[in-house]
Amino acid sequence: MAESGRHLLICSCDGTVPLDADAIRRGCRGEVMTATQLCRAELDRFRTIAVTETPLTVGCTQEAALFSEAAAEIGRASPIEFSNIRETAGWSSEAAQTGPKMAALLAAAAEPLPSAPFVELRSNGVILIGGRDEVAIEAGNLLKDHLDVTVLIEPPAAIAPPRIADFPVAKGKVRNAKGHLGAFEVTVDDFAQPAPSSRGTLVFALSRNDTRSSCDIILDLTGGSALFPAADLRDGYLRADPNHPAAMLQAVLKARDLVGTFEKPRYVAFDAARCAHSRSQVTGCTRCLDLCPTGAITPAGDRVAVDASICAGCGQCAAACPTGAASYALPPEDALMRKLRAMLIAYREAGGEQAIVLLHDDSHGAPLIDALARFGDGLPAHVLPFVVNEVTQVGLEFVAAAFAYGAAAMRFLLRARARHDVTGLMQTLALAEPILEGLGFGGSRIATIETDDPEALLAALHAIPPMPSAPRPASFRPVGRKRDVLRFALSELHRAAPVPADIIALPEGAPFGAVEIDVAGCTLCLSCVSACPTGALRDDAERPMLRFVEDACVQCGLCEATCPEHVVTLKPQLDFGAARAPARVLKEEEPFCCIRCGKPFGVKSTIERVVAKLEGKHWMYKGSSRRLDVIRMCDDCRVAVAAEESFDPYAVQRQPARTTDDYLREREAQKHNGRDKS
Repeated sequence: MAESGRHLLICSCDGTVPLDADAIRRGCRGEVMTATQLCRAELDRFRTIAVTETPLTVGCTQEAALFSEAAAEIGRASPIEFSNIRETAGWSSEAAQTGPKMAALLAAAAEPLPSAPFVELRSNGVILIGGRDEVAIEAGNLLKDHLDVTVLIEPPAAIAPPRIADFPVAKGKVRNAKGHLGAFEVTVDDFAQPAPSSRGTLVFALSRNDTRSSCDIILDLTGGSALFPAADLRDGYLRADPNHPAAMLQAVLKARDLVGTFEKPRYVAFDAARCAHSRSQVTGCTRCLDLCPTGAITPAGDRVAVDASICAGCGQCAAACPTGAASYALPPEDALMRKLRAMLIAYREAGGEQAIVLLHDDSHGAPLIDALARFGDGLPAHVLPFVVNEVTQVGLEFVAAAFAYGAAAMRFLLRARARHDVTGLMQTLALAEPILEGLGFGGSRIATIETDDPEALLAALHAIPPMPSAPRPASFRPVGRKRDVLRFALSELHRAAPVPADIIALPEGAPFGAVEIDVAGCTLCLSCVSACPTGALRDDAERPMLRFVEDACVQCGLCEATCPEHVVTLKPQLDFGAARAPARVLKEEEPFCCIRCGKPFGVKSTIERVVAKLEGKHWMYKGSSRRLDVIRMCDDCRVAVAAEESFDPYAVQRQPARTTDDYLREREAQKHNGRDKS
């Protein structure tokens, strides 16, 4: 919701957009001013309003550059926010009912977003062109005046030698490649240089395998399998079908521009201290590793490492990370949710009902919405478009907050053919569905719309049945790290829900749940406590005890994998009372007290079990109660007894070890005995 001191300047775009200033004023609580031709005849009016440093939101994105230039000319220092209320609201067959929706869009635009950090990529223009025939040579000729070209032709490389050797041409097959723009490393098998005396076709010298090379750019014209997963998302790797000249030329033109220093957002912020990947070489959580489409995440000891130069920003790792070690930075989760909060509260206060939040990205979703507005019926009045960098970045905290704030349904707009795997998003939806159903919201609240057709998008939106919103919508302001925001959002969703159930069973892999143990098999070795990365499993300084705090458990599985007795199991569930519940005792035993000083030092059942296994069975303890008494003593007393009594637990009568000399003596003795008998 916009602050009361903000100016909201909205334009009917030459009378094509009906404006409901009263609804916008109710939702945004700012000073609303209307115009008809703000970017043309009324531009001076904009200058008059913008000359003050009052916060300003303009309901137009088409002429944002013009307005920004005019503001700079008059010396305005404060930023101006822009919102598209024309294509997303006003150009619609339901335009007369879009007042609350415009208020929601303007309020969301006024919510500031922090800038994301950047990572720098530097390319010196060294390009490797891989191909299978003369098409690769042609690409090299097009690029030789712009880049440092090397062409690698796959075997048998039966091509005519170039008339002039403007760039190196070699034979070889790329076995694998790694890296990114400015820092590629390739491994080539069957590599050979051509003989300069080649006549009809290139003749190559003796080939060798495992040849390594580096380059800044790779242009793949082999027509085979891509060298990288999610190849379209790898900066500096260009791929085109060699049988399509237009595609090859387009890739060549892109390659020409890849020289210099480039900045890309650091999409994911990573806090290694929170990572629950492994402990002591025992693997626990692998959610991010399983989901990353580009291979930017790799194991690094007990943690994982995120290569920001390879990361393409899908955000699935951040959405799935149970501890918040990986969090999205474009923008951070809490900032994105504050924008969502402003949108839904303004929509509700302006009189809107049954809001459907449509999540989409700018490169795919925005053009579909624009086309629907310009050539079709436009979006329905109760559908609130919400743009994100990648739809797959949306996590459970965002979904929970949306319904807590009063959304009636959510739809995720995806490409008909996804650029990368969207398994992470599907897992988020599969996790959110039982929570919403368990809280009485019912089914069909969340779903994807996978289309590249504006009319199909509209049909899918019209097919959503009317559904009521939460009866007690929330208004909390999300602040903090991802895990904290998620807990808060779920707590508020529980409070706002139609039927607030206390415990909801969740599917396997959920980031919430309990730990159960087989009490009879547990020896209270506390290996699980040392392995737990979040402190959900705890011991006690005074007594042999294993305690569990469910609110801290992320179901990473390290306790289950570490337990030497294999008595630990995970139970995925969402207990809304866990945040207020004290630590639960999973197992507790009597301590064993030292028989010499009386100090408790171990678990009674464990000491007794050890004594029972050793007494009369192990050579060190046969016939000696004094040695067994040492086991019943604490560390300090064991040392004291050994010092006072010169006690050597290894000083026992044992059969001496037989040596080679013993065997030789026996052999000689047998020989002498044989002679004597003869």
